[in-house]
Amino acid sequence: MNQAGSTALLTDKYELTMLSAALRDGTAGRRTTFELFARRLPDGRRYGVLAGIGRFLEALSDFVFDDAALATVAGFADVANLDATCDFLRGFRFGGDIDGYAEGELYFPGSPVLSVTGTFAECVLLETLALSIFNHDTAVASAAARMVSAAAGRPLIEMGSRRTHEQAAVAAARAAYIAGFAGTSNLEALRRFGIPALGTSAHAFTMLHTQAGSGTDDWEQAAFRAQVAALGVSTTLLVDTYDVQRGVANAIAAAGTGLGAVRIDSGDLGVLARQARDQLDALGATATRIVVSGDLDEYSIAALRAEPVDTYGVGTSVVTGSGSPTASMVYKLVEVDGLAVQKRSLRKESHGGRKAALRLSRPSGTVVEELVYPAAQPPEVAEPSRVLTVPFVRGGQLLAQTDLEAARGLVAEGLHSLPWEGLALSHGEPAIPTRAVPLR
Repeated sequence: MNQAGSTALLTDKYELTMLSAALRDGTAGRRTTFELFARRLPDGRRYGVLAGIGRFLEALSDFVFDDAALATVAGFADVANLDATCDFLRGFRFGGDIDGYAEGELYFPGSPVLSVTGTFAECVLLETLALSIFNHDTAVASAAARMVSAAAGRPLIEMGSRRTHEQAAVAAARAAYIAGFAGTSNLEALRRFGIPALGTSAHAFTMLHTQAGSGTDDWEQAAFRAQVAALGVSTTLLVDTYDVQRGVANAIAAAGTGLGAVRIDSGDLGVLARQARDQLDALGATATRIVVSGDLDEYSIAALRAEPVDTYGVGTSVVTGSGSPTASMVYKLVEVDGLAVQKRSLRKESHGGRKAALRLSRPSGTVVEELVYPAAQPPEVAEPSRVLTVPFVRGGQLLAQTDLEAARGLVAEGLHSLPWEGLALSHGEPAIPTRAVPLR
């Protein structure tokens, strides 16, 4: 069990009231499949990036009702069949099967990104846990991938810990790294997931060196000298505490022309980056890189593409999904005892039956279509194709650990495989269509 203990109460009450009713009427043991998918992409998006399967599988291993969790359930006076419900939960371990898309795969409307098969009792209990993890992590990864694409090969640093919940910050750092960010400012993400931790200093460190009877140049140079003495000349000095032009001059005066980088965190970043580049080159610091940060998103990163920026630091926009803080995924019952079932609610429909998917491409590797088909009836296709659905759990046993580097590779390959218009930041249709293959 991980440091957080049981994950069983990271759920909604109605999962337990449904369980209680199903135990009472004898339907709890019926064989079911639930699928997690998005009916549509967030407004303006052409693709999504799946993230969260690794965290979900880790949370699944801790989905047990320990004494504290059972004590909470036992207090539900409005739940019928309470004793039988607690007895069931006391020994609960998920014993079913889980299939889905590998972490880092692109997805589109209707993609069956996760399939959970088992008894109704064990599958329904996982609904909220799965949705909370996938909706958050996928939203962050999808936004981060757009930023990686906009940066056109230049590295990005995730630095949004102070703009979200402290635990969400760790998950966001992981999701952004999967999408292609170079590292994070978050130390717990380093400890837990091995994500490179990056960062040097804030304005407070420069201002700390304020002294009576001296000017800002003296304060700034004193701070820069102290940072270089502690971290080495390869460090990044923050040069916009007082005035960027004087800050650059003070940075080179303190560190020399071998300084690793300067960071600009405010103002018109494009103009300031050009001025800083000219100034650094004139001072002989031609290898000193320029890092920019300050309310960046994929659109402002794209606007800076022609500027002499070497690295981007991104905070609020990436940890909040850049305007789409949830992937709007749903978890729906699609099969009961081998029979397809589907929801028909207006604009909230689902398609019945357990499904799998493959992606078709041209010989060049550019993807053209995603086929969603009945899991037991894979279609015959003439075009080059790749099966997307892979097994994660069989009989409650985890088959393999997820690999962050492999997930990063999948994102990079996926973005490279999209038609060029699929990478556009403007509004438009999904990059490729998703087609359902009917049951034969």
